[in-house]
Amino acid sequence: MKKIAVFTSGGDAPGMNACIRAVVRTAIFRGLEVYGISHGYDGMIKGSIKKMQSHSVSNIIQRGGTILKTARSEEFRTKEGRQKAFDQLKEFGIEGLVAIGGDGTFTGAKILHEEFGIQVIGCPGTIDNDIYGTDYTIGFDTAVNTALEAIDKIRDTAAAHDRIFFVEVMGRDSGYIAIECGIGGGAEFVMVPETQTDLKKVVKALKNLRKTKSSSIIVVAEGGDEGGAETILEKVKQKIQDPEKEFKVTTLGHIQRGGRPTARDRVLASRCGMAAVDGLIEGKTNCMAGVVNGDVVYTPFADCIGKTKPLKEDHLKLIEILSI
Repeated sequence: MKKIAVFTSGGDAPGMNACIRAVVRTAIFRGLEVYGISHGYDGMIKGSIKKMQSHSVSNIIQRGGTILKTARSEEFRTKEGRQKAFDQLKEFGIEGLVAIGGDGTFTGAKILHEEFGIQVIGCPGTIDNDIYGTDYTIGFDTAVNTALEAIDKIRDTAAAHDRIFFVEVMGRDSGYIAIECGIGGGAEFVMVPETQTDLKKVVKALKNLRKTKSSSIIVVAEGGDEGGAETILEKVKQKIQDPEKEFKVTTLGHIQRGGRPTARDRVLASRCGMAAVDGLIEGKTNCMAGVVNGDVVYTPFADCIGKTKPLKEDHLKLIEILSI
């Protein structure tokens, strides 16, 4: 193998730049030519590919987002679009790919490998921490700390006004951000997509908590079964019907995607990026480089995409115990 390329796809995540940096510099260290593909699969189709040097990734490890940009591509979903993408890779002599992203990115990479035989290894770049085959994903730790900082500030104003705040965090299909923010932020309740929400239990507990607490924080993952924070607030208000109690909603939204990556995310991204390049050199393909119990592991894309990463039951119990 002489030439490889790296790209980012799907939602951006803090630490993606650190991963790009690791891929580029590891490739150069190993004697490979390395190329950057801008705007994900869409850029692959259009030939937005340029050679990268060590200085191409200088001073980016601390930056959020992705210098290679990211985009969604409807054309890549078609066989014709993927053929165009592969033809562009052949034009540049690219023999291996490092795909940084989540489920959608890995699905595209898996199909590209199966249809054209090109070597590809993924790095888990998503704030949701929902990818099987790695303890943590790149961007998750930063997103949690960003959300937690906001929750701490909301707690101050909630206490000052004796209010109940519903704070909505990202997590359409995964409650990892909500759970860790709930534990770290001392939330009274956390609502996540993985478990069924018992609103009667929530209302009863909130009524009981009023005897000992003047304010409460409820963290809601956006993909919960009872809806988002606005919807849940209205349902709870109807059941409590207390004119003296104020209810508020704060939706943190895309603020969770941005910002400087934490040390934990920078180190994880660097390890995964190096492992991806080394894996390509060793002949590995159609898999993801992740970290489990402190060790780098390679997990087949089929498992990353097909298996669910469950929440830890003790985390859910911890919130219940510590909220009294």
